[in-house]
Amino acid sequence: MLLIFPAIDIKGGKCIRLVQGAPGTEKIYSDDPVKMAVLWRGENAKTLHVVDLDGAFGGTMQNFEVLARMIQTVDIPIQVGGGIRSYEQVKRLMECGISRVVLGTAAIEDPDLIARCVKDFGARKIAVGIDAKNGVVMTKGWQENTGVEAVSLALNMKQLGVCRIVYTDIALDGMMMGPNIRATREIAEKSGLRVTASGGVSGYNDLIKLQELEKYGVDSVIVGKALYENKFSCQALWRENEKTLDDLGPTRRI
Repeated sequence: MLLIFPAIDIKGGKCIRLVQGAPGTEKIYSDDPVKMAVLWRGENAKTLHVVDLDGAFGGTMQNFEVLARMIQTVDIPIQVGGGIRSYEQVKRLMECGISRVVLGTAAIEDPDLIARCVKDFGARKIAVGIDAKNGVVMTKGWQENTGVEAVSLALNMKQLGVCRIVYTDIALDGMMMGPNIRATREIAEKSGLRVTASGGVSGYNDLIKLQELEKYGVDSVIVGKALYENKFSCQALWRENEKTLDDLGPTRRI
């Protein structure tokens, strides 16, 4: 069964979505990312994927306090990425209760950090984010072309003990044109790693297509804009019900 991660991207203290990760394309969906986490939990999310966009663009984690409030508020695992490029930051997040840390730029610039984190925190707690454009890895908030092929990076990370990657096709992210099935299958098959797919999901049919890749190691998917734009049929009922609710349910601690 494909595990679905609702995405919460934080920039300027707000929950936003970008198109292809490009600055200036943001659309604000909530002034409070913590309340957004509560809403997704109320709609039966089993886990969340949170990105510190300020950190990704700025080079260091910047929304720790928001993350800490989110962990205290919802009762499901949260994985986080964006600007996490030091051991101290990873340790702080682990101590705070983050379920999994996703390291991206560090995989290119500081592979020793990846190896150390896997050794100290365990392979289940560390994932590597591989964000690719035309098959080539982009870093630093998707702004820098590394010249490294996505599959090559995945294989290098496997040698360091990594067991999971989060694979994003940048060209499709935020476009709702469907995920890159071919590239997602290729990196899963060639690396032998567990893969969380990201980028391009437009609705239910895309999830079915991705679920067909489960036999190759694709076991989960991050969904952002399609959820925020209510592209799933059940969401119309949820939105209507939420208009009359003061308390979003017993699973919340907000």
